[in-house]
Amino acid sequence: MLSKKPLESNSTGLDYEVKMSKVEANNKPARSGNASIGKHGLHSSNGVYELLECLVCTNLMYPPIYQCPNGHTLCSNCKLKVHNTCPICRYELGNIRCLALEKVAESLEVPCRYQKLGCHDIFPYYSKLKHEQHCRFRSYNCPYAGSECSVTGDIQTLVDHLKDDHKVDMHDGCTFNHRYVKSNPHEVENATWMLTELRQFCLHFEAFQLGTAPVYMAFLRFMGDEKEAKKFSYSLEVGAHSRKLTWQGIPRSIRDSHRKVRDS
Repeated sequence: MLSKKPLESNSTGLDYEVKMSKVEANNKPARSGNASIGKHGLHSSNGVYELLECLVCTNLMYPPIYQCPNGHTLCSNCKLKVHNTCPICRYELGNIRCLALEKVAESLEVPCRYQKLGCHDIFPYYSKLKHEQHCRFRSYNCPYAGSECSVTGDIQTLVDHLKDDHKVDMHDGCTFNHRYVKSNPHEVENATWMLTELRQFCLHFEAFQLGTAPVYMAFLRFMGDEKEAKKFSYSLEVGAHSRKLTWQGIPRSIRDSHRKVRDS
């Protein structure tokens, strides 16, 4: 069992010990594979892609697609941003739909935007957005609990980021001991530790005010998707003043924000 040396303190304040008793797999990992979610087919040509790019935001357009009298097209969001005036020829846009381009889009099959991250499936044009909202290869948000960090990336990128930029303590193995000494129980603070044993977990300890009373909370999040998180369980023990509280649970995925997990 790995342990961390107690933090030195001359205070007579609260003395808590957070103990990660065990992290274990609930079952054998499922065999990996790229299951097809959408239709497979040929990628559309760059020329058609260019036709479907909005002239203002350059994102791919989805119905309703609008056009000016001279045939310049843009998406519905940008139509509002340019105050109904074509950004190319300055003609008034009106409410002319480019039905031909919308029809062309129906016949296309396009790759997921997370193709470079490992998703190699091809989807009908109008199914692409729905898939990308739940694609298991989409980027993760930084799980650090101490700030609203805007960094995103794959798991390895975030592990390196937590270690290098947030100075998170890294611990190898499935067990973890930490002595936490708090000099002032009314001070609000939090801490994040990383546990690694083939997979990565974030152990969060947080102190905050609930009314006039200080509240101390600890929970575990899995560095991966929800389905993978459910394959593991953990036992967490907190002790102070000769008392001990132990509970078990299933880690939440870092897809769920720190605030969402804490508030639940």
